[in-house]
Amino acid sequence: MVTPVVIAVAAPAANASATWPLAPMHILLGAIAVALLVGLAEWLHARRVARVARLAFGPSGSPRIWTRAVPIARSVAAGLLAWGLGTLASLDPVEVDAQPAKNASKHLLLCFDASPSMHIVDAGPEREKVSRAIWGGKVVQGILDRLDMETTRVTVVAFYTDALPVVRETFDKEVIRNILDGLPMYAAFQPGGTDVSKGIAEALEIARPWPKQSTLLVVVSDGDTAAAPAASRLPSAIANTLVIGVGDTNRATTMWGRPSRQDATSLRQVAARLGGLYHDGNRKHLPSSVLEGLSMIQPRPGSDLALRDAALFATGLGAFTLAFATPLLQFAGRRRWPRAAGAEQRRTTAAQPETNIRPLPASAGQPPRSSAHTLETPA
Repeated sequence: MVTPVVIAVAAPAANASATWPLAPMHILLGAIAVALLVGLAEWLHARRVARVARLAFGPSGSPRIWTRAVPIARSVAAGLLAWGLGTLASLDPVEVDAQPAKNASKHLLLCFDASPSMHIVDAGPEREKVSRAIWGGKVVQGILDRLDMETTRVTVVAFYTDALPVVRETFDKEVIRNILDGLPMYAAFQPGGTDVSKGIAEALEIARPWPKQSTLLVVVSDGDTAAAPAASRLPSAIANTLVIGVGDTNRATTMWGRPSRQDATSLRQVAARLGGLYHDGNRKHLPSSVLEGLSMIQPRPGSDLALRDAALFATGLGAFTLAFATPLLQFAGRRRWPRAAGAEQRRTTAAQPETNIRPLPASAGQPPRSSAHTLETPA
């Protein structure tokens, strides 16, 4: 038994069952109300500005063309900001520190091949291969990442010529990772042929007292066994069974004077007798469709993460638009009139002579006066 530790687990969102936009309806309606209110304020502001348009924008009486989109942009930005903040406030935290439950409701029972052939380096999709044991551990890691460790315990049984429990009912994923990191566990057994039947029998015996339909049985092996496994009666605790094969299925590698490769036929027989599914994990991990069909697997919080990401994006976009709209209007919204043209116009006007004083008309029969500015004085 490994002492339970405090780990970080993903908490399911409160709105996982909702459909897009996934936020509660009152948050969406509130965001629409905020957008309409800001739009009304923008309309009233536009009416007031229109009265002093020439004073505000110069002789043309209008700002630049792009500013016409600002009222709509600010209204939409206010609605996005309100929706984003409301949605984020309604979601649960992504990660919480949780103490594992004393009584686990789910179990992962891992039956792992510890024979020397599991250390042959011919597994993995990359050109540089890794050992079968290491690659099998990586495939199992994909299952561990989908488990809710707050309510799940993991038990590992290693088998070679015999079967030995390595760890029982642990919550700690790091312990499992260390076990599946290519440890030479065959050193704990007597040399000989691999007996997968003993490993499965030991695993099933461990699972008998567990609750009904609470256990996922995973068998990882290269199928290089001395004898075919016998049919076993599964306890009621086993809900699903996976048999994962590792090692090259086409090319054999010589080890200790005998060829060794993944025996897919033998592993399919094991899966059939256990009523489970066989997967050739030598080149790829378990498909999502297989994982999602297992009753033990915690559903991925993909929709909740998508909602959280959408809320964060909406909040950032709305806040950015509202923050920079006013400074942008201040410095780039008004048409600029050239200063040089205005100064030249003022100089031309100042240089013109006064032409608004005209000479007085001459009376009939009298010579014209010498100047229209001469004033007559009475005799």
